[in-house]
Amino acid sequence: MRTTFSIELNMKTAKGFERFGCFDLGCDREFASRLFSALEGQPPTDEEGVLHMDLVEKREKLPVNIQVISCSIGELCLNIRIITRELFKRTNLGETPA
Repeated sequence: MRTTFSIELNMKTAKGFERFGCFDLGCDREFASRLFSALEGQPPTDEEGVLHMDLVEKREKLPVNIQVISCSIGELCLNIRIITRELFKRTNLGETPA
């Protein structure tokens, strides 16, 4: 049974939350958890939060949200920079996030 992890970017629309981006993190649970915990944001509330980032685990292609944060546009920009940097380091330099 193959398990993979991703971070999905979702925005609130008139139809509900819709995904507008996704980062594939691979199969390493520890890497995915440490990376997601390094991101800026806070747990979402019902009335707030137009932008959400979801840490998703997929087992046999069935997705399960592990954790969700709500973030501002500024936090989203910072988080995308963090994710891109850490994926680049992991892919090209074999490093994991601190």
